[in-house]
Parts: sequence; structure tokens; C-alpha cells
Amino acid sequence: MPPIVPARRWSSPLCLLLVALSLLAWRAEAEPGLSIQPGTAKPGDPVLITVWGLNGTPTGTLAGRALRFYEATSGWQAISGLPVEQTAGTAEVKVLGFAPDGNAPVSLAGTLEVVDPGYPNRELRVAGKYVQPPESVKARMAADRAAFATAFSQPLGPLLFSQNFAWPRQDRLTAPYGDKRSFNGKLQSQHFGTDIDGDPGAPVYAANVGVVVMTRDNYSAGNTVIVHHGGGLYTTYFHLSRISVKPGAKVQQGELLGKVGKTGRVTGPHLHWGVKADELWVDGETLLKLDFFASPPPRTTPAP
Repeated sequence: MPPIVPARRWSSPLCLLLVALSLLAWRAEAEPGLSIQPGTAKPGDPVLITVWGLNGTPTGTLAGRALRFYEATSGWQAISGLPVEQTAGTAEVKVLGFAPDGNAPVSLAGTLEVVDPGYPNRELRVAGKYVQPPESVKARMAADRAAFATAFSQPLGPLLFSQNFAWPRQDRLTAPYGDKRSFNGKLQSQHFGTDIDGDPGAPVYAANVGVVVMTRDNYSAGNTVIVHHGGGLYTTYFHLSRISVKPGAKVQQGELLGKVGKTGRVTGPHLHWGVKADELWVDGETLLKLDFFASPPPRTTPAP
């Protein structure tokens, strides 16, 4: 257990330093371990990997895909996801690192049960220009893709938030993540976000603390805000009627980002809320269930 210090001593700078050093020493001596959230997932879910008791940044994979670890309060974390193409069954998590003394290699492993998502099929009607874009907008669409790529290329870094995620607005969900869609009976796509109902002008809030890395009017997504939360984790807010923040601004959880609208490729006013984790679009509803600050994280595999 970490040391317990009486509250009256916290005002001493020397004591604070000693406590910090004691906590670091306790973490370094902790038995190596690994946790996986959620314990059962579907293709398209975000997955949070936490490891502790290691010396230095570990490496690892989820279902064969490389993980990127950042330093966290409880050790090291990686936030990634399962591709929507992932088959049901099990997904392996493998982590390699070094013991606290820095010499002995440590191998940790766990498995994640993957269940069939049962994503439904939907047919939608939109303006024809969004199914077969005219030549006049193709340059704009290319510029949109380049702008998204730039926004999603932020340095990994540690998490910028200290609380778990919350809904960007409270209203009826009109379309969940994963819907398989056809537009006007032709264009096939999959819905990589959660649609939340709302009247035009209804407020849209930041789901967590982060930095605004895009405010832009895009052809399909309409008026868009993207927030980077650190750790390669982003939330996106599409189809806004109004944008209330500037690029580079640090926003707090619950801070106004803009207003519900129907800009871009839409069938009516709503918020399309998206989540991107380590370059994969993942389900925001599952993100809301992850506990980034569990102490200690639930152990899912014994130390070797």
C-alpha cells in the first residue's frame, strides 16, 4: 500500500517531495500486472489497457495490432480499439517490458472476449449531391480529407483529463454506432459515430477536457469541431449550426462547443458524435463506460 500522510503535513514542500518519492518507489516495487477494459467487447469498441510494476515504457499488441503506451497514474496505459472487421471469439493482449530493477524482461498476457455486434442495416434518403458529388466539390472534399488527417496527427502525450467521459448532450439516440447504411439505395457505408437528437440551436458540450484541433465547415460532416484528449484519443462533433470555440483552445468537460444543426450530409438536425482511438473510429457509448482512473485497476492476468 502507498504511504498515508496526515493532512496537516501536506503544506510542507519537503514532505510533498518525500511523498512523491515514496509513491514512485511503491509503484516501482509493485508486482507487474495488466488489466483490460471492457472484459467483453464487440468489434468497434474502444479498449483500455493498463499495466503497472514495469520499468520504462512497455510495448504490446491487441489482436496483433501495435499498442502505443503513455504514462498514467497507475503505471502505463494504451487506448486502442477493435476494428469493425474483427471476428467474434477472443482477442489476445500481449505486453512486453522490464521488471522494476530494469534487467529482467517481463511478459504479460490477457484475452478479451469478442462478441457478435449484430449491427443493423438502414436505408436513408439524402440530397443526390452527397451520393454522387459533382466534380466542382471534389477539390473541396480532398481538402477536407487533408484537414482531418492533420487534426488526427497530434503527438501521443499523456491524457489531458482527470475524469471519465460524459455525454456531449442528453437527448434521444437516433442512430447508434455501427449501423450499415445505404443512401438513396446506392452508396454503402457504415456509421462510425452516435447520432443524438436535438432541435437546431440546442447546445453541444465537450465530452471531456482537451484541446480543439479542428473547427471547419466540411462537405459531408458540415460544421465540425474535433477535440484531442491526449493518448491518441479524439472526440468529434459534426453537423453543427454554429461553432463556439477556436482552434488551439483548451476546453473543459461540459464547455459549450457549438449548437446542433443540419449542415453537411444529413437527413435532419442532430449531433453526430464520433470517437477516434489510436486511428480507429470506435463506439462512444462504450467509451463512457471505461474507467481511466480505477485504483488499482482490475487485475485480469497474474504477473509471471
